[in-house]
Amino acid sequence: MRALDYADRLLEDIDLLEYWPERVRSMQRNWIGKSIGVIINFKVHETGDDVPVFTTRQDTIYGVTYMVLAPEHPLVKKLIAGTEYESSVKDFISRVSSLTEIERQSTTLEKEGMFIGKHAVNPMNGDIVPIWITNYVLVDYGTGAVMGVPAHDQRDFEFAKKYGLGIKTVISPSLDSIPDPETMECAYIDPGFQVNSGEFNGVPNTESKDAIIDYMEENGIGERKITFRLRDWLISRQRYWGTPIPIIYCDKCGMVPVPFEQLPVMLPTDVKFTGRGESPLTTSESFMSVDCPKCGSKARRETDTMATWIDSSWYFLRYASPKEDKLPFDPEKANYWLPVDQYVGGVEHAVLHLLYSRFFTKMIKDMGLVNFEEPFNKLFTQGMIYKDGYKMSKSRGNVVSPDFICSKYGADTGRMFILFIGPPDLDAEWSDQGIEGVYRFLNRVWRFFDANIKNYNGNWRSMLDNSNLTTDEKNIRRKTHQIIKKLTFDIERFHFNTAVSALMEMMNDMTAFRDNSFNAGKPESAAVLSEAMEMLSIILSPFAPHLADELWSLLGNKDFIYNNQWPSYDSEIAKDDEVTIVIQINGKVRERIQAPAGIDKDELKELALANEHIKTSINNAEIKKVIVIEGKLVNIVV
Repeated sequence: MRALDYADRLLEDIDLLEYWPERVRSMQRNWIGKSIGVIINFKVHETGDDVPVFTTRQDTIYGVTYMVLAPEHPLVKKLIAGTEYESSVKDFISRVSSLTEIERQSTTLEKEGMFIGKHAVNPMNGDIVPIWITNYVLVDYGTGAVMGVPAHDQRDFEFAKKYGLGIKTVISPSLDSIPDPETMECAYIDPGFQVNSGEFNGVPNTESKDAIIDYMEENGIGERKITFRLRDWLISRQRYWGTPIPIIYCDKCGMVPVPFEQLPVMLPTDVKFTGRGESPLTTSESFMSVDCPKCGSKARRETDTMATWIDSSWYFLRYASPKEDKLPFDPEKANYWLPVDQYVGGVEHAVLHLLYSRFFTKMIKDMGLVNFEEPFNKLFTQGMIYKDGYKMSKSRGNVVSPDFICSKYGADTGRMFILFIGPPDLDAEWSDQGIEGVYRFLNRVWRFFDANIKNYNGNWRSMLDNSNLTTDEKNIRRKTHQIIKKLTFDIERFHFNTAVSALMEMMNDMTAFRDNSFNAGKPESAAVLSEAMEMLSIILSPFAPHLADELWSLLGNKDFIYNNQWPSYDSEIAKDDEVTIVIQINGKVRERIQAPAGIDKDELKELALANEHIKTSINNAEIKKVIVIEGKLVNIVV
């Protein structure tokens, strides 16, 4: 199976991944890189050699003022042989060959080029243009040849300006005012009308593309072509680690697959690591020499191994049947448990592991082994942790050892701080002060429970009578149910940092209630405090599981806290009686007021305008408009 055979399906099905980050979906679209264009056949003016060029901007064909070849293009050596340009061009090629492919594609690379003494003929209008080589064109991208259209491509524009090459406008924003190449400060890349384009003059360029391809095909100038940036894999590696490729080579039978009953092929242990750039498996005679499964003649095994990412492309299927010893996975169990509901990983895997996991899943489905098209329903990509301005790495020496954190603060502190450090999908900076703050918070929780365990009653549910609750008792009960509601949604959305903030706020509310409003002699007062303590211990457990278990035990429970169900909240109890409304004048905050929850817009407007401080601030100025955001804000424009 070839990856390119699945390119269209991989691209089209990206739209089905509605619970994947758009950033990742966009990266996969770009990596697949489907381009619908045309192969145009230019010719070398002096020799008649064909120079095919792929472009998706056939609407700019009349604006070609030079041709660019990759330095490694096989035609270059032929065109310079025996000419005055041969020596200098070879020097240029040698210099470019020292650059990596990534460096040559970088937007920061200074574009350099050289004329090679030959010209190309534009098949659409007969223009004869110079042929150059550059450091930014790659031989294995497209055809290794690019037509230079500086008026309508910014990279070509900068290159033409640097080397004094011609610029010719063929697309104009209007037919009345055509950009002058002499005064253009940048390439015109927006839609417009064809100009200086022969029979296509006056046609919108978005409409001319198909017509130009039709013309090219009718006249033998070019043909439609769909290309992909995606490439097929070379999965073999000349190294010891990795899965052996189950192939045997026989002089009589050729390439023969290892029979099913002889699988799996195991790596030998008698290899020698010579460092000579050859596969270590070639040093193992016991591995190399084998009988041909077809004819019994002496044969040899394949000595390359598979790249390790082969296994990472399907490993998730194995989790459904980890003890399966006859097959890679049990199809029945895979179809029961998969696809994966929620997948968490780094965005650095967006276009390799994640893309090829999708490819493998589609391939395996076509084999009839699974009944689903995509491996992961939901995807969450977490950010990186930085310290001292750099991504944590052993090579930089800026890592923080978990052993140090556990010994000084405990595992719960380290766990909670990492969750609290910031939104998990964004990069975050490590803070020694921040971890100290989390440590103090957890100690505060323990001290609170230790000091108030005498007020806890495990039968709090039977003691609650809402009709006998004071305002403060109702408030602490409302906040208990509000935090359960908030954490339920925050955890589902991976908003761990705001969940930890809510736990800290809850601890503040419980402390204030105990210090100012708790009545030890009133059963209802003990009940609302007991409810708050029990609920806090449970909802704390995903963040600080060890402390939460200790608190759970302190409350008199014999089992582990993880055996309990996540608590539910009462929507009526969680409902606010009042909300805080911000009042602005011309966008600046002037007052905050309390208003009944559910107050409508008209009543909220009247309440804001009746406020004495707001009246004074307006000072009889004319009110132009009042903008009301229900339950949140009133902005008075004067």
